Amino acid sequence: MHTLWHYRLCPLSRSIRLVLAELEIGVELVEVLPWSFDNAFLSMNPAAELPIMQVVNGPLLCGTYAISEYVADELKRHPIDGLSVPLFPGNREERAEVRRLVDWSHGKLNREVTSELLEEKVYARLKPGTPKPPSPDVLRAVRANLKYHMSYFGYLAHGRKWLAGEDMSYADITAAAHLSLIDYLGEVPWDGHATTREWYARMKSRKAFRGLLADRIAGFAPAPHYADLDF
Repeated sequence: MHTLWHYRLCPLSRSIRLVLAELEIGVELVEVLPWSFDNAFLSMNPAAELPIMQVVNGPLLCGTYAISEYVADELKRHPIDGLSVPLFPGNREERAEVRRLVDWSHGKLNREVTSELLEEKVYARLKPGTPKPPSPDVLRAVRANLKYHMSYFGYLAHGRKWLAGEDMSYADITAAAHLSLIDYLGEVPWDGHATTREWYARMKSRKAFRGLLADRIAGFAPAPHYADLDF
């Protein structure tokens, strides 16, 4: 069985977990604290970043881009139903749009919202040393940024069946991975973003999402509606 090193509240790890669940690929999950990498971990990935995936009889893959592209290249068809792998569908231009939106979520959204929320609301309490309360100034800026991203996802979902086009893709998976984490922390402003909410509800109701909705971190209860498919 393949092995995935991850952290359950890491949005990048969550995106790969969703990919593997969508394709019904069995994987052994090994949880690693993102701020506590030992020498064994660093020998696998000197960048000290999650996720990492060891493919059975194959390579060691570091990072979401390497893993997602490898899966898309190696698995042209779903191993169970034979349908196309829902990662980078379409022609060259359409695949480029998928990758642009993947970079939007894993890059821009992560920098401006997700990583800041994790640091302020989770990591600052779990890291060794004296816990620090969240900074009101940082949270205020993050919440303002999030409204912009919610509006942009709504704009995309309004004009398209899925975020990048007519087919669900890795663009939807990455955006949903980030929003699932932000929603766990109770920070998603669903009111006023009906189109984004409707798109996320479709993602949230997929079988592949069940593992994420079952995630729990001791001392950090999720928002009451987190696992509710009807919000």
